[in-house]
Amino acid sequence: MVVLLGGCSSVYYRGMEMLGKEKRDLLRSSVESARDSQAKASEEFKDALTRLKEVYAFDGGDLEKGYSRLKGEYEQAAGRADTVKNRIEKASKIARDLFDEWDKEIRGMTSDKLASSSREKLRETQSRFKSLESSMKKAEQSMAPVLAQLKDQVLYLKHNLNAQAIASLKGESVEIEREIEHLIRDMNKSIAEADAFIQGLP
Repeated sequence: MVVLLGGCSSVYYRGMEMLGKEKRDLLRSSVESARDSQAKASEEFKDALTRLKEVYAFDGGDLEKGYSRLKGEYEQAAGRADTVKNRIEKASKIARDLFDEWDKEIRGMTSDKLASSSREKLRETQSRFKSLESSMKKAEQSMAPVLAQLKDQVLYLKHNLNAQAIASLKGESVEIEREIEHLIRDMNKSIAEADAFIQGLP
């Protein structure tokens, strides 16, 4: 969808307008999608942390099974991170196009009073979206170091499926747990800002 918007935006928007969806409606939907994907990503990372703790607590049993579960959670989290990034990019693209259209339409108005009022609303909406975009990107970027640590631990376990390897990983648990907790806080802040932005859209 992001590629489509980048390559033939006008065709996409015309098609949506024929379906009764203006850019404002598309922006609302794209912000909702970005918000929902962040909420799902937060759950994926919580699940990955749970699996990691299970591995740390290994005390006999099927270590291979524990590794496979952790690997699966990592892959799901990585996939969800890509989805979050794509949906944020889509929201940003639609917002820019909406604001450009809004500005052009204001310049075509004959009433100075109405144009001034509309321009003030545009500036307010742009400012609010800029804050939301910054929050979403901060949360999205917080995923990279967590994914890197998870990947390292998954690969280390792959290469060393034994109790001694588990013992050596336990020292890493505090740092990665702290990173995931920080990520979830960023996600929750971004989700709250998305809700507020959606409520305030004209």
